[in-house]
Formats: sequence, structure tokens, C-alpha cells
Amino acid sequence: MTQSGNDMPRLPLWLALFPLLILFGAIVAGVLTIGFSSDLLLVSILIAAAAGGAVVIRQGRNWTDIQKEAGRRIADALPAILILLSIGALLSSWMFSGTIPLMVTLGVDLIHPSYMALTAFAATALMSTISGTSWGSAGTIGVALMGAAGAMGLPLAPVAGAVVSGAYFGDKLSPLSDMTNIAAIGAGVKLYDHIRHMLWTSLPPAIIAALVFAAIGFFGVHADDTALTGAAEIKAALQSIFDLHFVAAIPLFVAIGGIALQRPPALVIMTSSVIAIFIGVFAQGFPVEMAAATLVNGFDLSLVHPEANGFATDSLKNLLNRGGVMSMSYTLMFVIAAFLLAATMEVSGAMKTLLDALLSSVRSAFGLIAATMTAGFVMIAVTSHGGVTSLIVGGLFKKSYADRDLAPENLSRAIEDSVTVTEPLMPWTVSGLFMAGTLGVATVDLLPWAVFCYLGPVFSLLFAAAYVVTGHGLKKAAP
Repeated sequence: MTQSGNDMPRLPLWLALFPLLILFGAIVAGVLTIGFSSDLLLVSILIAAAAGGAVVIRQGRNWTDIQKEAGRRIADALPAILILLSIGALLSSWMFSGTIPLMVTLGVDLIHPSYMALTAFAATALMSTISGTSWGSAGTIGVALMGAAGAMGLPLAPVAGAVVSGAYFGDKLSPLSDMTNIAAIGAGVKLYDHIRHMLWTSLPPAIIAALVFAAIGFFGVHADDTALTGAAEIKAALQSIFDLHFVAAIPLFVAIGGIALQRPPALVIMTSSVIAIFIGVFAQGFPVEMAAATLVNGFDLSLVHPEANGFATDSLKNLLNRGGVMSMSYTLMFVIAAFLLAATMEVSGAMKTLLDALLSSVRSAFGLIAATMTAGFVMIAVTSHGGVTSLIVGGLFKKSYADRDLAPENLSRAIEDSVTVTEPLMPWTVSGLFMAGTLGVATVDLLPWAVFCYLGPVFSLLFAAAYVVTGHGLKKAAP
């Protein structure tokens, strides 16, 4: 018979940190011996989960408890998992319908290579602010812009970083974003008060990010004849394979409209995907027997348009042959592994021990902000669930802010700056996996270019540190 959570022996801090240290050690050892890879990351998470399981057993709990907790987390994350799988179907079906090829050709015509990264940042920021979803923004406009960048022969990592930066700028500040609302609820703040206070730590990073992406165009990416010629060749090839008329844009409008109207994202994406399949059959003239295979296994140019094999270059095949529900299966394994690790840390009491240790070290306003952000960062890294993290961190720290005469808006902002914008920078989290899989660029490659995401926490800490001198950046509690 296992012990209840309240009867468990108190977990020492070193033992609470043990699974995380094992995770970090396994990754470092792997990188030094065989180099970084997705396989290494997956194995490292599973090793850390095993270490966490050993701590669970030491605490008198068992595998059944871990399974129940992991199952609960997977159930809570089911909407995100459904979106993940549906995005795989969307990518392949939008190839089948000519939607992405249409967007690529428009991008080649309308966007100068020097402005691609800046355009990606601005377009995804606008889309995400309007719709309230970073995933929807990256999975629609972001994918199209990545395709256009690939057609132009541009480096993809800076464009992917710009897409992620823009997507999370909008997600952070949109009143329609679920994370924005949950962070406000967790801290007990009115929504628009929360959004206004976030401008302090959102606008400066956004301005710097825009300048960086503009500088990439002006100084780093030059529109030479080779890039323009390659883009023109891919455009011509796409026009010979697909009928790029207005009908091909219908799936995009369906997706954007449904997301903007706050319909369930997975349902919207699958609806758009089914419409795209019909367009591929009836407007593009692709074989009807390839429709289901395209949705499940991805778009394959050699199967739907065998005549193209004679002139299709490797660049064209890399652009088109992608997607499918099965393309997200590897990502799904990461999600399950991450939730197993999170479950072991919750069942063993490691999470509570770590949070209690953070609270005990708070001595000043800066220390409180730093402790809040550390708690948010650690919890999102382990749980990969922004909503749960926001509510738990908000509940734990709310009284500490009131005791120091600080408005709860400071708490809600610290949560967003440590949870919302940092999750896509971690290769093992659901958001990190989604962005890497959707954009086709590894997290470690796009991370240096996700300027907005890593500057948010920096400015949050800077304003907290400077508050004693400037009197600005933090908000006092209402009298």
C-alpha cells in the first residue's frame, strides 16, 4: 500500500533536483560524445524520467501513481496534441491543394529577399495578435513564408526565428490568447491591466527584434542573382505543377477565418485540410486515390505528379515533400516522454520542494520577480503546460507580492515573461517541438534568432533591478 501525498517524507532539495541534473548531464555527455540530435534529447528525457521514477519509489509511491499523473497531464494536453497532429495533415493537404505553392509564388513576387525575416516577424505578429494563437499564426502564414524563403535560397534559421518571435509577440499581447487570459486569472488581474503592464517588457524587445531582422536583410542577406534566379526557377516549376488560381487560397482563408473567430483550432485546421484535399482532386487534378495517403503520410510529388520527376530539383522536392499526420508521430513521443518526467516530479513532491526553496530565498522586489520567473521557467520546462504553470505560480506567489506592496500585474507579467515566451525555446516542450516540426528548423538552430522570446525575460529582470533607482517598470499596489 502506497503512502498518500501528505504522508510522504519531505524531499531534500538535492533529491528534488536529481532528475533535472540527470537530464542536463545526459544531454551534455551526449553532445560531447556523439553530438546533439533529436534522438539524444529523447533518450535523455527518458533517462531523467527513470531517475525521477527512482525518487518516486524512494518516497513510497509506485508506477501506478506515475501512470495516473502522466495520464492526467496527457488528457489536459489533448487539445494541443490534436492541434499537433492536425498541423501535420494541414501541411500535406495544403501542398496537395496548391495553397502553400500559391503562397510561395506570391512571396517570391511580393517580398524582396532582403526583407524576408522582417516581413515574417511583422506578418506573424499581426496574425497572432488578431487571432490570439501563436500556433495558428506559425502554422499558416509562417509556413508559407518559410516556403518562400526556401525557394529564394535564403538561410531558414533567421526566418524561423522571426516567425517564432512574431507569433509569440502577438500571443503574449492578444486579449484573445488563452495564455494571456490564464496568466491574468492566475495572478488575479484584470485582463487589459495585465496587457498594458506587459508593454514595458514587450515593446522594447519587439523594437530590437525588428531592428535585428531588418539588419539581417541590409547586411546579412543580399539579393544576388543566384538567389533570384533560383527563386524564379522554383516559381516556374510550381506553376507547371499546380494550377495557382484563387481556389487554391480557400483553405488559407478558412483557417485564418476560423482561428480569428476563436473556433476550436484542431477542428478549424482539419476542416481546412479536408477542403484542401477536395481542391487537390477537383481543381489540381491529382489522383483521388492519393488523397488519404497524402493526409496520413505526407505529400509526395513523385506519386501525385509523376511527370514532374523529370525536372524537379532537390530544392523543389524538399519544399513540397512534407507533412502528414505520421510526420508528427516522433514529436508525439517527445510529448509523452516529457509528461512522464513531469509526472515523476509531481508524484515525488520534487516540484513542491523546488518551489518552496525559491520562495524561501526572496528578500527584495527584484528577488521576488527573479524567483517568480525561475519558478515559471522550471515548471514550464518540466510540465510543458503553460496554463497549469501560470495558475500554480500565480497561486504560490500572489501573497508575497501583496506583502511587498506590489500590484498583481507584476506577477502576471513575470509569469508571461518566464512561461509564454520561453517555452518555444526549449526543444523538449510541446511548443518547442511544434515550432521546430512545423517550420522545419531545429530549435537549437532558430533559438539565436528568436530575439523577442529571449529578450522578454531580460527586460523583465532589468526593469525589476532598476526599479529602486528609476521608480519605473514595476507597479505599486493600489492603496
